[in-house]
Amino acid sequence: MTIIAAILIFCLLIISHEFGHFIMAKICGVYVYDFSLGMGPKLLSWKGKETQYTLRLFPIGGWVKMMGEDEDSDDPRSFIRKKISQRMAIIAAGPIMNFLTAILLFVIIFMMIGTYSTENIAEPIDGKPAQQAGMQNGDRIIEINGYQINEWSDITTVISDTAVDGSVVDTVVERDGKQVEIAIQPTYDQESGYWQIGVMPPVVRQNFFVAVKDGVVQTYVFTKLILVSLVQMVTGQIDADLAGPIGVVSIIGQATSYGIQSLLLLTAMLCVNLGIINLLPLPALDGCRIVFLAIEGIRGKPINREREGLVHFIGLILLFGLMIVITYNDIIRLLA
Repeated sequence: MTIIAAILIFCLLIISHEFGHFIMAKICGVYVYDFSLGMGPKLLSWKGKETQYTLRLFPIGGWVKMMGEDEDSDDPRSFIRKKISQRMAIIAAGPIMNFLTAILLFVIIFMMIGTYSTENIAEPIDGKPAQQAGMQNGDRIIEINGYQINEWSDITTVISDTAVDGSVVDTVVERDGKQVEIAIQPTYDQESGYWQIGVMPPVVRQNFFVAVKDGVVQTYVFTKLILVSLVQMVTGQIDADLAGPIGVVSIIGQATSYGIQSLLLLTAMLCVNLGIINLLPLPALDGCRIVFLAIEGIRGKPINREREGLVHFIGLILLFGLMIVITYNDIIRLLA
């Protein structure tokens, strides 16, 4: 199951990225020679109206080969003869499609499980302090330790700020139109590192449009989280924790044991990760190609193609070297 899940996830990541390049190239009128999924020997190949579609053995990469992308061409349908804005759009469409795929996956997740309400209505967990103290389902929490509660996020904020020593949490709830005072003795959760009273917000089943909104928000949240983590790695605030294909397969194996929802969540996170990485201005990545196009727009003439090709070639060699190191570390972690 892990192998099947890994193949499907890798294929989805690759297809979404390359399809972004492909569909934007078609929209801009660029002739596409080949759309290839995977690396290595061919497994299947078929000819479309003008594009060759190829499925290869190893699902760890892919490409869209366009006329005039790596060579000079006077054909009006070649990549090099298109406007800078069109070429930028074609290059950026790959990472953008990764983000759109992440949004779609989050929408599917929210349609499957719903989301928690942001209202300050509590559902006490069986056997936890809130239930033991007398809190009931449907109680609206209006005050904790003298602080007004207006929405669910206020509950966690006030408890984490005022119950740091495990002192009793004085809570006021609204029940059947009346205010009820409840004194709750919190317990310390070792995993989260916070004192907790054991309440959850009610789950709300979403309609499609709300799920789309939540999908966009969740994609933004993960994008921000990954960017912050990258900055912290570069600045040395946290240790670099990178995983290659072997490490990702190991993570997929763990997610598989938790079910389809965990797999969808992991895939969405990987889509966001792939989109961000490809937009970084590093040689051989889409972000660097966009930078070269921006410089061409500022200068009013293209950069020497051989020099640009050399930069991307050196970047590709460095990326392969980094991948070897990451793969080695993945194997060491698995054997440890």
